[in-house]
Amino acid sequence: MSTATSQTVQSKQIELTSRPDGMPQKSNFDLRSAEVGPVKDGEILVKNQWMSVDPYMRGRMKDTDSYVPPFQIDEPLEGGCIGEVIQSNNADYKEGDLVLGNLGWREYWTSNGDGITKIDPSLAPPQAFLGALGMTGMTAWVGLHKIAQLKEGSTVFVSAASGAVGSIVCQLAKAMNCRVIGSAGKKEKIQWLNDKTGIDAVINYKEVDNLSQELSKHAPDGIDVYFDNVGSDHLEAAIDNMNDFGCCVECGMIATYNATEAPSAPRNMFKVIAKRLRIQGFIVRDHMDAKDEFVRDMANLIQQDKVVWEETITDGIENAPNAFIGLFEGDNLGKQLVRLS
Repeated sequence: MSTATSQTVQSKQIELTSRPDGMPQKSNFDLRSAEVGPVKDGEILVKNQWMSVDPYMRGRMKDTDSYVPPFQIDEPLEGGCIGEVIQSNNADYKEGDLVLGNLGWREYWTSNGDGITKIDPSLAPPQAFLGALGMTGMTAWVGLHKIAQLKEGSTVFVSAASGAVGSIVCQLAKAMNCRVIGSAGKKEKIQWLNDKTGIDAVINYKEVDNLSQELSKHAPDGIDVYFDNVGSDHLEAAIDNMNDFGCCVECGMIATYNATEAPSAPRNMFKVIAKRLRIQGFIVRDHMDAKDEFVRDMANLIQQDKVVWEETITDGIENAPNAFIGLFEGDNLGKQLVRLS
């Protein structure tokens, strides 16, 4: 599109039409069309190529106060995206530039450049900047290095170990010569963890009667760091097996996101006192001052083949709600992405 012929485009977008009660349903979403543009002075028009689908978005579908505002009814959702600049009235961007932004769940968007980043596709495939080299990878890196302050040779337990964040956590910990135990719920995910990440043990949590006892078999000397993506019974099992002065890094609690009643576990919080545990939640956006350090470290590990990643790709923006719902049904291996045509 030429800078001399600024015009509007019709953009398909996914809007939230009602707030889910429990598990999200397709009826909570609708595919609609909106007019985008014309591009003003200082702006760019971006056509999305990839968008990220993430569990944290479930919290934004509730009309409650949180660290980010809730999604609004009859408005498009938003999330991480990679797009191509197809028109530019901004001297800092040219047509063909690839940019990382937060206006996913739509085909087109405009920006004055605030809050977006150019990406270098020579470093990795563009969609990797939504995963291992993006907020997903940085979440894993911050949780281990800034929150847990991981030491070499530690024993680390990772829940949802085959997920977008968990799979990176496993590999970062292995790169520091740690003993790593993961949990997953499907045989193909366990096989991938064993084949690709080289972790020391994987527990199929759906096939054990007592997760705490099973975990103790794989960590007879206890756990130093628990990276929590699940909460509930996984957090309870971790607390049972934590060493004194250990750290529980609270990244996510996907087991509770769609709950209509309070979870029964963990029931052993009293052990936090006796074991002098540190339990700390974190939001990766609070650590953006460490972004350059993260990128250098992660790029180095990727070049050394110490970090690999898996992607579950859904084609077509109209199928984004299915991809999102699938997160809570365990359909994805690694990073869940939507590829826009």
